[in-house]
Amino acid sequence: MTRRKRGLDRRTPDGGGPPSYDGVVDREVWSSFTHDPRDNRYAGIRASDQDRVMVQLALDEAYADGRLTRDEHEQRSELATRVRVLGDLNPLLLDLIAPPVSASQTLALASRQELEARAEKAWLVRRREAVYSFLGPSLITTAIWFATSWRDGSFQPYFFWPGFVIVFTLLHLVRTWTRHDEIVEEEVRRLEKKRTKELRYRPRPGFPPW
Repeated sequence: MTRRKRGLDRRTPDGGGPPSYDGVVDREVWSSFTHDPRDNRYAGIRASDQDRVMVQLALDEAYADGRLTRDEHEQRSELATRVRVLGDLNPLLLDLIAPPVSASQTLALASRQELEARAEKAWLVRRREAVYSFLGPSLITTAIWFATSWRDGSFQPYFFWPGFVIVFTLLHLVRTWTRHDEIVEEEVRRLEKKRTKELRYRPRPGFPPW
């Protein structure tokens, strides 16, 4: 299929040349499949005709840009016609299509697996903060109590008031630790909402971002 038929000869609004391979294919190929082939959950799902067409379009563009030799293009094109499951697409494309943009930069093209990984990291941060919130105040208040318990050259302990701090911060730590699944799922839902918003306002290739 030619670049004109595929719409890749479209002029940008500023009168420049057509959108580049990097600007179109790299950003759009993975999201154009019925499911993201990079996601292990979908690796065994049967590929559709749409998936095979998208692979062929990516291979054609890579060949046109000199990313593939004629022999490589023909070999991969032949393999593309025999793709059975989505996982078979990865060997044909992973060295041609740019890796996904880090979720820390954008969520627009992030898969469910990437969102879950980010949510897991968020929980680890919260757990670490809960540990520090427990250890720091508990140690400091206990040290203060211990120091003020020395009177007249002898240790004279009194009411152990740091216990309130220890119990309160320990409960927070336990609650954070035991709510792992709930916290992760809440974070995934938050990220999904953010991804939906980014997708709604993400500019289409070849069009200005407004």
